[in-house]
Amino acid sequence: VNKTGYISDPFYLRHENEPHPENSGRLTAIQNKIESSKFYNNLTLIQPRKATVEDIARVHDKGYIESVEQSCQNGVRNLDADTVISSDSYEAALLSAGAGLEALDKILAGTVNNAFCAVRPPGHHAEKNRAMGFCLFNNVGVVARYAQEVKQLDKVLIFDWDVHHGNGTQHSFYKHSSIFYSSTHQYPFYPGTGGGDETGTGDGLGATLNLPMQAFSGDPDYLNAIEYKLVPAIQNFNPDLIIISAGFDAHENDPLAQIKLSTECYGKMTQQLFEVANEVCDGRILSMLEGGYDYSALGDSVQLHVETLLNYHIE
Repeated sequence: VNKTGYISDPFYLRHENEPHPENSGRLTAIQNKIESSKFYNNLTLIQPRKATVEDIARVHDKGYIESVEQSCQNGVRNLDADTVISSDSYEAALLSAGAGLEALDKILAGTVNNAFCAVRPPGHHAEKNRAMGFCLFNNVGVVARYAQEVKQLDKVLIFDWDVHHGNGTQHSFYKHSSIFYSSTHQYPFYPGTGGGDETGTGDGLGATLNLPMQAFSGDPDYLNAIEYKLVPAIQNFNPDLIIISAGFDAHENDPLAQIKLSTECYGKMTQQLFEVANEVCDGRILSMLEGGYDYSALGDSVQLHVETLLNYHIE
């Protein structure tokens, strides 16, 4: 059995935005499923910390960060058409990004091999200077920059299997050669980015790999794309850390999209990444929750994802 960190916090429930698909019931569903799992006692429970403004500012404009804080303090309800906030949302967003920072510290200290962060608000749509698509700050981006600037890691690879393209993450690192971004997502679909021809620019040319999927794609489409496109790209890039933007809304029961993955597929995709991570980066995988809006599908898929990271069910 691996040492797998699990990070969550009741404070994430205080980012209140009901009735909205990205609501606190998502985390309650995950928490209930994880706590009742036969492997729960094998997990290493980790408390998140709050990211600092300096941490967030490695990806976002300081003025934007201040505006989010002010909006929450002033009782603003919407940052954009999709992104609803409450008075505690700024603090929850700092704690959401900070979960990834704390997880990375524990991975690099050898306390755990890998980790899953059950956080909200999610992050992958957040742009340098604006909230978007339920996201305030780009959690995985903040962790990737911290890994390089504070922890002196050379190369970081982010794989985003949320059903929506992570426009914010792609744009953050589109010119970077040392942070590789790859995404599987329904396309054409919200947010409109993520065509196969988007491969980076300048120094970053070739360090973006989009694997767009037509509506009604299923398990074989995803598993083949990972095996034949992503895994060779990971081996070639040879990262020091793999971060997963783990959205579970490509599930066949998810209400917001039209991709038809089974619960089992999330276990298989995790296993594919687990194997290549063991090959290139000592198994360092840091997974952070993004989307997933059917409570039952979300809970089941996260459970299998974490169980696979733990290597619990594999003989």
